[in-house]
Amino acid sequence: MRVAIYARYSSDLQSDASIEDQVEVCRRYAELKGWRITEVFSDRAISGANSDRPGYLAMQQAVRSGACDVILAESLDRLSRRVADVSALHDDLSFNGISLHTVATGEVTALLAGILGSVGQQYLLDLKEKTKRGLLGRVLDGKSDGGLAFGYRIKEHDRGARVIDPVEARIVERIFREFAAGHSPRAIARALNKEGTPGPAGRP
Repeated sequence: MRVAIYARYSSDLQSDASIEDQVEVCRRYAELKGWRITEVFSDRAISGANSDRPGYLAMQQAVRSGACDVILAESLDRLSRRVADVSALHDDLSFNGISLHTVATGEVTALLAGILGSVGQQYLLDLKEKTKRGLLGRVLDGKSDGGLAFGYRIKEHDRGARVIDPVEARIVERIFREFAAGHSPRAIARALNKEGTPGPAGRP
């Protein structure tokens, strides 16, 4: 049996080693089955809710060209976290006579694809709500819910807190004064750049 492995991780905060770890457990699974690995597809730092992934699309092309007999992943949520995508993939594989296996569950049937696809999608919905709740809590606590805005710097020993940067604050105040005086944002930016005034992160 010719096997194509697919591996993915979703965040740029995760380690690249995650791909290699997933591939390794898949290799061991294939060895136990006596299968031959012919291709490995992967996507790094791309959400499972996004089906427009280079590795995923290449895997689908391999399926349609008859390049493999089995698609193998560590778990179904590595392939997708959307019910519709999981169902479509399973239908596509079945149509092409290719089986789907994961190290976590073994062969994935149509019923299992539906159940696990729903679980993966619900996980994303829960994560979204928990993230929003966490950001709200940070804001109510007087902390930043995102990046570093121009005019502020990160408070020492507390990355979530911000303190005013005196140098940048003077530039912010000048921008507001000039805008209130009738100058356009473009004109203000041109004047600051001509003077060599550094913008956010030192950029123009």
